[in-house]
Amino acid sequence: MKNWIKVGAFACAVAVSTLTQAETEAPVAIVIHGGAGTILKANMTPEMEAAYLAKLEEAVRHGHTLLKAGEPGEKAVIETIQILETSPLFNAGIGAVYTYDGEHELDASIMHGGTLNAGAVAGVKTIRSPIAAASAVMNHSPHVMLSGKGAETFAELQGMTPVDNSLFDTTRRKEALDRAKARMEKAGVTHGGQQGNERFGTVGAVVLDAEGNLVAGTSTGGMTAKRFGRIGDSPVIGAGTWADNASCAVSATGHGEYFIRYHVAADICSRVKYQGLSLDEAANTVINDVLAEVGGDGGIIAVDSKGNIATPFNSEGMYRAKIDTEGNVAIGIYGEWGERLNP
Repeated sequence: MKNWIKVGAFACAVAVSTLTQAETEAPVAIVIHGGAGTILKANMTPEMEAAYLAKLEEAVRHGHTLLKAGEPGEKAVIETIQILETSPLFNAGIGAVYTYDGEHELDASIMHGGTLNAGAVAGVKTIRSPIAAASAVMNHSPHVMLSGKGAETFAELQGMTPVDNSLFDTTRRKEALDRAKARMEKAGVTHGGQQGNERFGTVGAVVLDAEGNLVAGTSTGGMTAKRFGRIGDSPVIGAGTWADNASCAVSATGHGEYFIRYHVAADICSRVKYQGLSLDEAANTVINDVLAEVGGDGGIIAVDSKGNIATPFNSEGMYRAKIDTEGNVAIGIYGEWGERLNP
């Protein structure tokens, strides 16, 4: 089990602080992630580490401010994820990985635990904020998932101005594509295999809002060097995203094929709802037993209807941050977590 550890602000793994009392007395909580994988301190410069921690803190604090002001959980999830979608640090929106053909194909989904309504977009290339488009599908269409050109047309009809795919370009991700394609060529494979850590990367947020609603959202650029319109778990309701007020809200990050096959997000909430497990027990069982046994790498963030939080991952690290119902703030990247400070 990965726990929270106590260190100074912007130290190597965690920053912890306390928020002041805000407008609403209702308990609220938020957890975010920026992807899981082989994230080693030895491979991270102090400057890059500080940048990740700062952006995670900015995002989680923004979402929490909205929740404390009584804003709906959906708004908090969308705006929090949009901060990460516009940062080149993460594999979502600007900074998304490249496909084999040198483009970006983006996926996102959102689910509301009170209504069990959900929306998703998959394989889109011209939508600036996929999580906003997913929300539009949820709220303004009779469908759950739209893909490709159709999703882009729908987003434009909803007032979203198309952008050129090059908006999402970054040198770092292009270099990752070149490395992945070189390995594929050497191994004589045309797709799928020979992925290094480039296969990882997603952003997500889960919240408990002041009305008692649970909301989950996930956004990603998918897998480096993906081909043939490959879609991972992020836009798949029940695999990469799930929310139900009767149990929990989950956003996943990792090797998507495994998360789809084992319907990870919904499975965790079903164990809470039907087996009576705690959120921590359910999440750790799925990530560290079920998935780990079959080679499924990654992790999840989750919050339940009481504001309990779980963030298990079976990879070396997971970019993550949370603010719990007591106002404790914690931000981390690597390994073990440890205890939280009291407010």
